[in-house]
Parts: sequence; structure tokens; C-alpha cells
Amino acid sequence: MKELVNILHRQQCSLVVCTTDGSLTTYNKKGVRDLVWLLDNEPRRLPGARIADKVIGKAAAGLLVKGRVAEVYADVMSRMALPLLDNAEIPYSYGELVERIVIPEGDSRCPLESIVAKANTAEEVETMLRQHFKEKLQNI
Repeated sequence: MKELVNILHRQQCSLVVCTTDGSLTTYNKKGVRDLVWLLDNEPRRLPGARIADKVIGKAAAGLLVKGRVAEVYADVMSRMALPLLDNAEIPYSYGELVERIVIPEGDSRCPLESIVAKANTAEEVETMLRQHFKEKLQNI
């Protein structure tokens, strides 16, 4: 995991995925966009993968559980993410554990964490997120 964290910081990316065969891929999109993309387009990359991410809140944790990853690191992790990871028995580590993810533009909670706040399972998280994204696209 140390190698993945070093890549995350050295390349200043938002996500590093190491698949079970050892291949490494970096991603740079904000929020959970890369995780949703992986679930939709390359779902075979996630099962058993080790993940290093800049920020993991409850939304990202739910998607990681859905992807059946093996291990997770986050520079910043929300306490709201922990029950999902614990219930899935996914080992995790973090640089900083926070009560809530705060958006860079202010001191309010990350909108995605608010959207999935009432979810109890990874399935509920994914459903809530996809509904949100669908509604967002319809309003464009």
C-alpha cells in the first residue's frame, strides 16, 4: 500500500488502483466520478484491487464495497465511510480521519455525503448516487 500512497502523492492524482495482477492505473477526476466510471466500464479491475484515494467519504466507500476491493487507503477519510468498509471486512487506513468531508469551497458537508447519509448498505449508496446523477443530467 505504501507504493500506492507514494504514487498518489508524487503524481498528484486523485485515485490509484492496483489490480490483482499488479497493474497500476491513476485517475484524476473529482469526487466519485472515476469510481462510477470503473464500475460501469471496467468492473473487472476492482474486485481484489488495492486502492489509494485522496478522499473517501460514505459515497466512495459504498462504491468501493460494490466493487469488492481488497484494501483501501485515503489521505482523508470520513467516519461515515467506516461502517460500510467494516461490514464488508475491507481493511483501510488513512492519513486523517474526519467527522465529515468538507467541500474545498466552504465549510459545508460534501453534497454526495449528504445525499447518501441515510444509506445503510453499499447497494443503497449506489442507488442514491445514480438517482442523483440521473436527476442532475436531466436538469442540464
